[in-house]
Amino acid sequence: MRKANELYERRKMRVRSQLRKKSSGRPRLSVFRSSKQIYVQIIDDSQGVTLASASTIEKDLREKLKTGATIDAAKEVGKLIAERALKAGVTTVVFDRGGYIYHGRVKALADAAREAGLSF
Repeated sequence: MRKANELYERRKMRVRSQLRKKSSGRPRLSVFRSSKQIYVQIIDDSQGVTLASASTIEKDLREKLKTGATIDAAKEVGKLIAERALKAGVTTVVFDRGGYIYHGRVKALADAAREAGLSF
């Protein structure tokens, strides 16, 4: 029987390989979800640089939110990353959910980023 972490890594690599095939030069919106926080980055894989990032550990969000592990926190991070991406000149990305299912906090973050003007 495989361990949960091994299965997560396999799912993450499977998602990333499909993204590389379909990205056509667009930056990647990568999500990391821990049990207490949520982090998101926009990464340009061709140059290997991070264009924008946001997370629930930032000071302004920590003061606004009770905890970083809720759907409301994920929505705030989604809005923030979309604002920063548009400021950096990025309008279209590919969504990298990692090994997480598209549900709950990951889905809330994606929907909030779309509503704030990011397209994927």
